[in-house]
Amino acid sequence: MKSLLPINNFYKKILHIALPAIAGLSTQMIVSLVDTAMVGRLTEATYALAAMGIGVLATWALISFFSSLATGTHVIVARRFGQKDFIECGNTLNNSLLISLSIGIIVAAIGAFFAKPISDLFASDDQVAYYASEYIFYRFLGIPFFLISVSYRGFYFGISKTKIFMISGIVTNLLNIVFNYIFIFGNFGMPRMGLAGAGLGSTLASSFDFFFYTAIMLLPSYRRKFQNFKRIKIDWEIIKAIWKISIPVSLQNVFILIGFLIFVAITGIIGTQEQAATQATISTLFISFLPCFGFGIAVQTLVGNNLGAKKFNLAKIYGIETAKVATIYTLVLGMFFIFLPQYVLLIITNDNSIIETAKPVLRIAGFAQIFYAIGVVLANALQAAGKMLFVMKAEVITNLFILVPLSYLFGVVLGYGLKGAWFAMPIYIIIYSAIILYKYLSKDWFEKIPLKNQ
Repeated sequence: MKSLLPINNFYKKILHIALPAIAGLSTQMIVSLVDTAMVGRLTEATYALAAMGIGVLATWALISFFSSLATGTHVIVARRFGQKDFIECGNTLNNSLLISLSIGIIVAAIGAFFAKPISDLFASDDQVAYYASEYIFYRFLGIPFFLISVSYRGFYFGISKTKIFMISGIVTNLLNIVFNYIFIFGNFGMPRMGLAGAGLGSTLASSFDFFFYTAIMLLPSYRRKFQNFKRIKIDWEIIKAIWKISIPVSLQNVFILIGFLIFVAITGIIGTQEQAATQATISTLFISFLPCFGFGIAVQTLVGNNLGAKKFNLAKIYGIETAKVATIYTLVLGMFFIFLPQYVLLIITNDNSIIETAKPVLRIAGFAQIFYAIGVVLANALQAAGKMLFVMKAEVITNLFILVPLSYLFGVVLGYGLKGAWFAMPIYIIIYSAIILYKYLSKDWFEKIPLKNQ
């Protein structure tokens, strides 16, 4: 019994941080499902769903380059918090907010300006390209608020306050659903905007995060402890450290999403119906992926805190135990995807032709995602340990040189269609997760981050 007690304590700490993060991320998943379900019930559902797949991935391909500021902020704050250096935690947040404010408007302008060319590049059908460009344009208008919120998230994650993220996520995403219902279908006197309404609704809701997170930092307990509003200064050492941690993650995110955009485009070559089925499958997989990211948030906090406190063995154990918990989750959920795909897909669309096309690929995806937890959780642990470049190389190489070419080979060249294209997915995920696990179990699994006293 005594030997089990430490393990139980591990799980309590993991779940204490992970569950609120999962709840917050799950609200994003629910919004994604509801958005897709609303769009899937439009009269132009086939074109709109195909366009949504391009629009969502294209949007994230651009903003994810800078959304990794959360990782840089998270890793530094987690280590400083482990050292009990609360003033430097506040200083890190200030400089992260400065970066977000500076680049937010620029990114918004670039995304909105290039909405049409991006859509034309990845859509084989003109109607699909038109719908995608409208969605991308409206979605990018909220980027400045989004990026500032990203910096706040990294800070709150680093100090283990994931409940703040959960509360904000619930309210923000409820607003998102309401706005989308109004603008997609043209309710309450508003114009019917279709897929473009989903983009506008998300932009209107995203501003709430900014106001909520700022209000929390203005509370007396936070102002006294972190003193970030009292000690505002540009700290180039912190700015450089945030960028040094964030840039590999940024490049990783961008290249991976480009890889998935190419993957979606390959399914579009096979057919518009197949591209719509791919979007339905990807939206369904958010049920699995986003909670995995919640465990990733927990492991970054716990590994970072313990490395900051120089408890190196404990930090490594937290990574392994978190990966175990996350794998149990993906295993259970994978069974539903494999054995009951038609019922899961009904959440996304009531179009029988799309459901029948997507059923076999959801079974393939359900098998693949069982192995995804190990890769995601331990990759986050390695990032907290300073191995951002290794994680970036591992994922970019396996995505662009395994998933993309194999999906084209199996699906188009060899003529196995949509199932052939999706068969590349488990090959990619298993190889990536094996590489990450091998690195994490090695002796050279962590290093100092570029800060004094580290």
